[in-house]
Amino acid sequence: MEVANPRYRNQGVHVVSAIFTVDKGITKVLLIKRKYDPYSGMWALVSGALYNDEELLDCMKREVKEKTGIENIHLELFDVFSKVDRSPAMRMVGIAYLGIINKNKYELLKETLRTIDAEWRDIRNIPELAFDHNEILVSSLEVLRKRIKETDLLRNLYPEGFTMPEIQKVYESILGKTYDRRNFRKKLLSTGMIEETNRVEKFSGNKPAKIYIFKDNIEDRNVF
Repeated sequence: MEVANPRYRNQGVHVVSAIFTVDKGITKVLLIKRKYDPYSGMWALVSGALYNDEELLDCMKREVKEKTGIENIHLELFDVFSKVDRSPAMRMVGIAYLGIINKNKYELLKETLRTIDAEWRDIRNIPELAFDHNEILVSSLEVLRKRIKETDLLRNLYPEGFTMPEIQKVYESILGKTYDRRNFRKKLLSTGMIEETNRVEKFSGNKPAKIYIFKDNIEDRNVF
């Protein structure tokens, strides 16, 4: 590497996060509205530039905390976006992360030093986003659908446990499919990914529902 070569100059790294939730059976993604140029006033995924003294994941978690107030969440790297013109400011390589959380566990900041709004937006109603974030969002949804079928990623949505109707609604919302209740329960139990707890949750007018949790240290497998 020739450090003096001008073709190495004026490059940077963006980190971008697609953070999802499922709210009353609707899959939503976290968007922020930018305060400054480029793309002032436009919605975007939570993102920012990497400092030269921090690791990628540390940078992503810092940006999420600074721009939304959300912290201590699980994020997984899922892709790299490297079109030369993806940022009008300078050459920026985008490192994309994926996460899914229970939005009711966190208080969302509506305005910060660099944002003027933030909200959970239904994935069926996404505006034009800044940079290449529409492309990143589409890609992240494909990865999300794949990972919830093969891994215990949904553990991060229900870390304290879930009922079978709750988890079925999540799978149906994200995958865009409808499952027979009995077949769904049988299939999910047969994977060995989840186990019963000694707890139940009682709903108004319904029988108490058993609480399940994802097992620790399970191998990835195909659920559906």
